Amino acid sequence: MTIAPSDAPPASYETRFTRLVGCRLPIQSAPMAGVVSDAELPAAVAAAGGHGMFPALFLSAPYLTRVISDLSGRTRAYGVNFIGLMLDRECLEIAAGHAPLVELFLAEPSREIVDTIHAGGALASYQVASDQQALRAQDAGADLLVVQGIEAGGHARTVVELGAATRRAGRRAEARDLLRPGMELAHACGARALVARAREELLATGARPRRIVRTGADALTASERRVARMAAEGMTNREIAQALFVTMRTVEVHLTHAYQKLGVSSREKLPVALGLAGP
Repeated sequence: MTIAPSDAPPASYETRFTRLVGCRLPIQSAPMAGVVSDAELPAAVAAAGGHGMFPALFLSAPYLTRVISDLSGRTRAYGVNFIGLMLDRECLEIAAGHAPLVELFLAEPSREIVDTIHAGGALASYQVASDQQALRAQDAGADLLVVQGIEAGGHARTVVELGAATRRAGRRAEARDLLRPGMELAHACGARALVARAREELLATGARPRRIVRTGADALTASERRVARMAAEGMTNREIAQALFVTMRTVEVHLTHAYQKLGVSSREKLPVALGLAGP
């Protein structure tokens, strides 16, 4: 017997994530602050089998309460996302008491925040961008981590664009709190055009952003630093490429940039330049 598409069972792929948050597929939608303003998209994601996220940014407590009530009437496979730099404690407690999951973005992991979320009955999640931040979130008691890589520039661009939108909305102080870390993230992943945009937006807020370091170990991007450390530890370019799943050419480019910024001409001088060994 042929099964029509409409009669086929819904797709599912069980993982620890799906069991924890109650969805069928290990997919979570991005909160998309400034785009998502009601329950429709997160509810649609949940209906399709994923885990929907709603952004609680610049919302009044009554409005957030209405959205959470709407979502809870349709699904339990959703969460509410907050930006740590602009955390509204009243809204956080509302979400913790009525939503299944509360997520923090651009926030230093905090045991006190996690305890507040757990006290309300929700799961606590953090978006993290490094292994150190992941460990701190784990130590704080987070139930779930959303791990974001910054090297492709996506995380940095999100922060800078959000800061720019906040500045255009007339919230200059809040915009500066987003644009400064956004510029640092952009610098860390080598996104020079994005650094320039963040700097222009900061100037438009009336801030006087510091100049990005161009030389020395602090000037290295995350990729350049990783490759340089591996080379300093004695690994060959081929071994580095295999370990990082990149091409030999990529390794060579990162090392060349690292040499230029560190003012060295060979890998033998990398340990000292990186502060891994004495002169």
